[in-house]
Amino acid sequence: MRTTNELFSPWLRIPGMTDLLLIHGLTYDHRTWEPLRHHLEPDRRVPAVDLPGHGSAPRRSTYPLDELVEGINEQVVAAGLTSPVVVGHSAGAIIAGAYAARFPATAVVNIDQLLLPGPFFAVVRATEPQLRGPQWREFWDRMLAGMGIDSLPPEARKLVETATDPRADLLLGYWDEIFRRTDQEIQEQRQQELQSIADRGIGYRWVTSSEPPAPAPGRRASRTARAARPSVPHEPPPGRGGPGPPRTGRAGQRGDPGDRRPVR
Repeated sequence: MRTTNELFSPWLRIPGMTDLLLIHGLTYDHRTWEPLRHHLEPDRRVPAVDLPGHGSAPRRSTYPLDELVEGINEQVVAAGLTSPVVVGHSAGAIIAGAYAARFPATAVVNIDQLLLPGPFFAVVRATEPQLRGPQWREFWDRMLAGMGIDSLPPEARKLVETATDPRADLLLGYWDEIFRRTDQEIQEQRQQELQSIADRGIGYRWVTSSEPPAPAPGRRASRTARAARPSVPHEPPPGRGGPGPPRTGRAGQRGDPGDRRPVR
């Protein structure tokens, strides 16, 4: 786990900057965050973890969310971080939210993850037999083909091609929640996590290249629903969101619109 932003000389570092904790998306690893370091202040501590089964982290037979969050917290404690801004991309944003719901955090930055169940869950469930067979890679390649990878800058496109190790056991392991639980059960858990984040005054910012879903006609969004889809002014990046490397503006900006505390 790389801890500090080594692109800056130590004598340039200023005390008091909020730590960042970076969590990559499914099949990728800590390398996906390297371009971000060029835009961060010199004093930020910026650990980028490898989730279990990714990068240098050992593989497991299962990947329960609770165990993933516990493992990340052990790394946070070992690195000496205090209430970091937790940044998660794609599937990593689900883990970031679960982490912030249980452990100290200043804010959550969700990059390209809708959180609540939607059409993608139905696609994954329908494709489970294929994922358990020799043609599993065809499904993954179809997903990547729809992500607008060709529109990425050269550096990001190279990361898509090199900082990833898609495997059937990884997809099945991290999507096990989708296979085993109903949409309602998953939604209730996500909403509990978001409520915990809101109740503790932790900022939440959603950065997405997709159009946020609107509340159902005639209904007002609940507090947790607003936390799941906060208003995020940003310049939409090219292409579509998905499992490739994050495409963001400035990370660690302020949380949801009701949070007035700055994230430095």
